Amino acid sequence: MRKLLIADDEKNIRLGLKAMIEREYPGTYSISLAADGRQALEEHEREPADILLTDIRMPHMDGIELIRRMAELGNPPVLLILSGYDDFQYAKEAIKHKVKEYLLKPIVRDDLFAALGKANSELLERDELRGRLGETDKYRSGMQINSLRHIWSAPELSSEEVAALASEAGLQDFESGYLVGILDTSGHQRNVIKGMEYLTAFGKDEPYLYLEDKGERLVVLAVREELLTGMIQELSSASSVSGTFFAGLSCKGDGLGQLRIKYDEARQALKYRLLLGRSGDALIRYEQLALRERDYPVPAGSIERLANMMGTDRDKEMKALLQELFAADALARADIGYFEEVGRLLNETIFDQVFRTYGDASIEIIKMYKMAGSLYNFAHIQDYIHCVQNLLFGLNDFIRHLRSIHVDRKDMDRALEYIHANYAKDLNMTMVSNYVSLNYTYFSQAFKDFVGVSFVQYLKNIRIEKAKELLGTTELKVMDIGERAGFDNTKHFNRVFRETVGVTPLEYRQRVLSSAGRDT
Repeated sequence: MRKLLIADDEKNIRLGLKAMIEREYPGTYSISLAADGRQALEEHEREPADILLTDIRMPHMDGIELIRRMAELGNPPVLLILSGYDDFQYAKEAIKHKVKEYLLKPIVRDDLFAALGKANSELLERDELRGRLGETDKYRSGMQINSLRHIWSAPELSSEEVAALASEAGLQDFESGYLVGILDTSGHQRNVIKGMEYLTAFGKDEPYLYLEDKGERLVVLAVREELLTGMIQELSSASSVSGTFFAGLSCKGDGLGQLRIKYDEARQALKYRLLLGRSGDALIRYEQLALRERDYPVPAGSIERLANMMGTDRDKEMKALLQELFAADALARADIGYFEEVGRLLNETIFDQVFRTYGDASIEIIKMYKMAGSLYNFAHIQDYIHCVQNLLFGLNDFIRHLRSIHVDRKDMDRALEYIHANYAKDLNMTMVSNYVSLNYTYFSQAFKDFVGVSFVQYLKNIRIEKAKELLGTTELKVMDIGERAGFDNTKHFNRVFRETVGVTPLEYRQRVLSSAGRDT
């Protein structure tokens, strides 16, 4: 439905025009009325009109001033002038402001409807042109984004090649200067969407491009720093979870050949959320990194000593070595590359080696192991240090106990004796591991290594063998035999017995008795 605005200081004329148009074109127009130019302008600003039908002479603001002011707002409506004065001066003004029709009072129905027909034809042409331009802009923007993705994922490109690709994609608007911002929303897709909405609302009159990378981070290329910092401030203040939103901002780029360099700067700055993320500022500028030491020495020997101590009782020495790796001086001065290298060495020299040698540990240790695989799984470096410490000492205990179990089989013999003495009770692995004073997880692995099957399977085998013995040597009821063998109810006993032996307890008893009869 088209929006039609009628402005005339005579009420009868306003209402008459409205009634005439609605009778001729029912449901075609949403019609608003204004008594003067000022009211008409306010109505248009509140809800833009597609067609304006206005009188010339009105109080407060006449029709010529009204159409002039509307033209300043941009995207003016189709203009139809209505006047009781056949004045050449008005006609000249109307032509200057691209008025579609100049209608004289008293209005002739056919002239009015013909003018509306021309206005609608022009609106259709505008819609078609806007659609073509929109498709062109969309295609152009898509080409530019694809070119940026290629530039930012190809470090081997020279600055000359980058400049050539950017120019070919039509990125000349950024030639004189630009910045790259990367926004890490930590999986909060809502913030990515809000960032796009902010750019759409506040970047109308300036060049910018945005895209999402593989990590669902929002990457923005903009001419003005204020567009990026405004968006970051808006998202930071709207973030519902403290510390989940950070952004890295490059230095100013000069020339399209630096597009790759500026992207790397923003990405490098964003990494420092690990070290600077608790400062309260969501924005990290590349300039802030200048004082960080890129050649801060990595104590590889300390990591090697930690590896050699795994499985020992030297907890205090291990803790001291760990504190050395993440000393306050390193946290204050070292480049992020230092912590990336420390993490890599810890993974390769200790954690990966332990799992290759000893196999899986508890679920909690496995979770920590997967998390510690990358610094960037954490919001802050202290969270990473805490995880590494827990993982290190968890694996140390794991190795120590496993070694103890394998060296001394007395504990396992005691465990087996306990199981055979208590199989008929409500027995579980926690009770047995506590009896021999071993960690539940370590006992589970050691028991399986010692007897060849899991604890649950071993206990089930003992109970089934006892049941078979009672079925063949006593006249006890099946229900009583199941209870004596350690099964909590007859249904459970029957099911497990059949799954294990292949026949029901009664069938097994009949087979045993039949075999005994033949032997006699």
